[in-house]
Amino acid sequence: MAPTLTDVAKRADVALSTASRAFSDPQRLGPQTLRKVLSAAQELGYHAAAKGGDDQVAGSTVAMVVPDIANPVYGTLVKAAQGEGRRRRQTLVLHDTDRDPDREREAISHLRSQVAAIVLCSSRLPADELVELCGSTPSVLINQEHDEVDCVLADAGDGLRQAVDYLAALGHARIAFVSGSTHSWSSPRRVQLVEEITAAAGIELDVLAWQAETVAAGTAVAASVLATGASAVITHNDLVALGVIKGARALGVEVPDGLSVIGIDDVALTEVSRPSLTSISIPWSKAGALSVELLGPILGGHRPPPRKHLLPAQLVVRDSTAPASR
Repeated sequence: MAPTLTDVAKRADVALSTASRAFSDPQRLGPQTLRKVLSAAQELGYHAAAKGGDDQVAGSTVAMVVPDIANPVYGTLVKAAQGEGRRRRQTLVLHDTDRDPDREREAISHLRSQVAAIVLCSSRLPADELVELCGSTPSVLINQEHDEVDCVLADAGDGLRQAVDYLAALGHARIAFVSGSTHSWSSPRRVQLVEEITAAAGIELDVLAWQAETVAAGTAVAASVLATGASAVITHNDLVALGVIKGARALGVEVPDGLSVIGIDDVALTEVSRPSLTSISIPWSKAGALSVELLGPILGGHRPPPRKHLLPAQLVVRDSTAPASR
């Protein structure tokens, strides 16, 4: 396999963007740094690709690190990323961290020297640590934010606003929100957003503290949801919402007659559950494909300025929501 610009950056012990400038804009580098990069390129037998070419992209390997492949969201992400990688003649390798921050650290530390780039999905680590761990290996963050790398984010604020407005129109004056894992970057942000939105709408809100993001966790928290007296609940994801429906039913409360339930993600299970689940749809397929697409120019040695790519969210109404009981 021909050496890539990433290999040159690692050999010279410089950032990938620095190695790229050695060939595209050398006057911006100091003489010593420029010599280091060019010497590394010569040792490896690297030849810069023509601007805009894909020679450095084809045949490269991209790693995708996810917290839990059993969650349908990540299956959707991986499938879309793999399809985009296949189109670009790239190989995608998967690493599941089982929602464990230590395993994620170990995975990134190992992968950064084995692959051309890394896509990090819903990381359980702080963004600064992720960027430091990846070093000169190009990376893209999904559902996480940092100024130095491309980030793919869901517009959760707009989706939550749609959900709260919809529940208010149905007459729900008090709702609960079940938050996610303590390690989740998106969970505290969603809590803050829903607090602001409900306050502006004059709706009472009960936040139920950190839960695992699984059906079992939703089943366990159902009693606490009902104890709040809320007539509706929004959960951190669809799996928790499906668990709340199961737990409420076990306690003699039917959905939506006794409790309206809204999830987030709109995974495939939402349409076949009973009742079918109202959910805030997030285009995770688009996120997966976009993450690999964004790596194309970087792997080709031409790094554009990092950007935040915000994907739209849309409330999809199904049978798990209904007007509030009188």
